[in-house]
Amino acid sequence: MGMAADSRFHVLAVDDSLIDRKLIEKLLKTSSYQVTTVDSGSKALEFLGLRNNDQIDPSAPSVSPGNLQEVEVNLIITDYCMPGMTGYDLLKKIKESSSLKNIPVVIMSSENVPSRISRCLEEGAEEFFLKPVRLSDLNKLRPHLMKTKLKEQKPETTQEIPENPRVQQEENQIDVQQPTSQSQQDQKQQQPQLEQQQPQSPQAASNNKRKAIEQQGLPPETERTRPRYSDIATVV
Repeated sequence: MGMAADSRFHVLAVDDSLIDRKLIEKLLKTSSYQVTTVDSGSKALEFLGLRNNDQIDPSAPSVSPGNLQEVEVNLIITDYCMPGMTGYDLLKKIKESSSLKNIPVVIMSSENVPSRISRCLEEGAEEFFLKPVRLSDLNKLRPHLMKTKLKEQKPETTQEIPENPRVQQEENQIDVQQPTSQSQQDQKQQQPQLEQQQPQSPQAASNNKRKAIEQQGLPPETERTRPRYSDIATVV
């Protein structure tokens, strides 16, 4: 139990039986939980900041610790059978509250009634323990507590994502410059090809054509196109 109080999970235990309250309080403290105990569902709602129409008996034991203080509650464990407001009614009010609905709720009961257990689990209870509660039962609480902590930390991590806008601006400038440099390289590569494809002068084209004819062994164009009249007789 060498942990600071603010570093431990805070559990609100609700039970109208003094003996059961003391037992669950002892087991929770043995498991290094910070514990607040109340004797009714109405006082549990009062401690959580919710008001209920049911009257609170002034002669009943008050909230422990004695003065109400704004303390974060990480988990609620409540008895099912209680006068006035049952554990099931308390569960429903917590799940209907927008500010409290993410708090895990565990139900305890000395009666093993399957329909009761199913109804509580369907309403949103994380676990249903049969009394007397044992230390091994409380070991099942930590995964639910850790899951709630992770849900609370997710919005904080999403808000920390935006970084220095100057760094983001420099990255955008680098992305814009990359296509420009690439296009300049493409223009440099295409320039020699364009120079090779430029049209030749008429004189150079004529010389190239004559060389091709000589290589093929054909007579010059003037000789091939000149008319021959040696075999033609002229009749007067």
